[in-house]
Order: sequence, then structure tokens, then C-alpha cells
Amino acid sequence: MSSQSESPENSGTPENPDFDDLTRDIADVPAVEVITTVAVHLMSAAAVNLGLAEDGEKHKDLDEARKLITALAGLVTAGAPEISNFHAAPLRDGLKSLQLAFREASLVPDEPGTGPGEKFTGPVYG
Repeated sequence: MSSQSESPENSGTPENPDFDDLTRDIADVPAVEVITTVAVHLMSAAAVNLGLAEDGEKHKDLDEARKLITALAGLVTAGAPEISNFHAAPLRDGLKSLQLAFREASLVPDEPGTGPGEKFTGPVYG
């Protein structure tokens, strides 16, 4: 009888990835890379939902953008001390730009301190 690692089910095909290999791969990625990668994905998704992408108005959804910006603010605020200012500063800048873009895109803008993510970052002013 063959072992589990030799079975076709564990061959690591795209349809059936080898989860042991994936686990080892992610273990080799430094935390700073994981945090910044997740932050960039949140920023990109928020920008699309703010209507800042090509064909922006078609994808504009401020409710979704608010959620993404708030999640980004939490990640950046909590992660900044762990990833150094070198990595955190551009993330903070991008976050602030998204927060200001959200305020600009809103028909009734939130007061400073009540916008998306501002419970983590404090009030954002232009």
C-alpha cells in the first residue's frame, strides 16, 4: 500500500495543492511582507470601491470602501510598531489619502474623527 504523500490526491496540482508545501512556503515569508501585502490589497480594493479605478463610477460602492478603509486603518495602526517606520510611513500616507478621498466622494461627508478608520487613526484633515 502506498503512503499518503505518494497518492495522486496529494500530488500538488492546481486543482489539489499540496498544503504541506504551502504551509512551509508561508512560514518562510517575513511578517513585514505579509502585513504590507495585505495592506496593499486592502488599499487597492478600497480605491476601486471609491471609484478611483478605470471605469470608476461603475465599481463605486462607498459602503464597501468604508469597510475596507476601516480594516486597513486597524491593520496599519496595529502593525506599524512591528514593521518599522520605513514600511509603515507609506502605508499611513496611502491610508490618509483613501480617507480623504472617501470624504470627498461622499454626498454627506463624515465629520473629522468619524470617517472610516478614524477611530484608529484619529481625525484626518486635508
